[in-house]
Amino acid sequence: MFVLEYKVKAKPSQYQAIDGAIRTVQFVRNKCVRYWMDHQGVNKYDLSKLCKQLAEEFDFAGRLNSQARQASSERAWSAIHRFYKNCQNGIKGKQGYPRFQKNNRSVEYKTSGWKLDPNTKKHITFTDKNGIGRLKLIGSRDIYFYSPDDIKRVRLVRKADGYYCQFCINIDVTENIEPSNQNIGLDVGLESFYTDSNGHKEPNPRFFRKGEKELKRCQRRLSKKEKGSSNRRKARQRLAKKHLRISRQRSEHAKRLARCVITSNDVVAYEDLQVRNLVKNHNLAKSISDVGWYQFRVWLEYFAQKFGKVTVAVPPQYTSQKCSSCGRIVKKSLSTRTHACVCGHSLDRDHNAAINILREGLRTIGQIGTAPSLSPPVGEM
Repeated sequence: MFVLEYKVKAKPSQYQAIDGAIRTVQFVRNKCVRYWMDHQGVNKYDLSKLCKQLAEEFDFAGRLNSQARQASSERAWSAIHRFYKNCQNGIKGKQGYPRFQKNNRSVEYKTSGWKLDPNTKKHITFTDKNGIGRLKLIGSRDIYFYSPDDIKRVRLVRKADGYYCQFCINIDVTENIEPSNQNIGLDVGLESFYTDSNGHKEPNPRFFRKGEKELKRCQRRLSKKEKGSSNRRKARQRLAKKHLRISRQRSEHAKRLARCVITSNDVVAYEDLQVRNLVKNHNLAKSISDVGWYQFRVWLEYFAQKFGKVTVAVPPQYTSQKCSSCGRIVKKSLSTRTHACVCGHSLDRDHNAAINILREGLRTIGQIGTAPSLSPPVGEM
């Protein structure tokens, strides 16, 4: 399954109708969360029944498509189920107790409530009673290439620079490419985006740091505007567009690098970092968030599944301290950038860690065979 996104061009009244549908989705979700809080033993199907009751009780909820209301209740149940799962797994600290939504930005339809215009290319019509109507889609991809039966969900999303329509298409996206006969280990960092086991260092673009001066200027202008005024709304939108641009730059950079790494190697090993624990260090939180390690890992795993490659997440413990030549543990601080061991092995700290990550990754993959035991074959003693 993959997602196609188009920008939406419509009339001001249609944008207002989309906003109304988004507010209804938020209302239904919050009602489902409140119903779960007030009643014991509530399950997913009870929340679906609640959607029908809300449609009968409130006119604005009845104008939204029934499957869109169900999708909203599924969002609430997803948050509830995640909370149950975290409690069962014994996660310490914040377990993700479901909270009420106050700034929802999307409405999701399933297989009804919309239809593609067969006569005019790149137009979609929403047929529920919200009054959204016919919208023009702006994009380079041809949505009519895919069968309507393959489109499982249609989502309208409000972003800082306008409204977008996303199509979730259920088709096989795997591709067959020739093996590269190469394996690689990646050590991500702040000085360089990553250092591989071959010694190559990918520079860290630092998108947020480069745009921070302009962000501060927009933030100062926003703080000087009168609350509730039109000028404050415009200043807030300009600031949101700056943040959206940086977010897109970071995501596109991670996607391009991940695709290049996966297509160039058969096995990719990387550190299994817990980023939400690392950002608790307030001295490095901004830099860690700016580099985007988690997005890079998500794209690595996606492209590995698409191209039939292998990715291995390696525990990060002692990867930087262990000598890649003799295996000794050499203690060093973060400021020490060179690994120097008593065995005479001297190497860049990140390069040494990348070699250890690759070896641990290849060891983690394991072997599949038919031998009944781990005893060596005859003649190998």
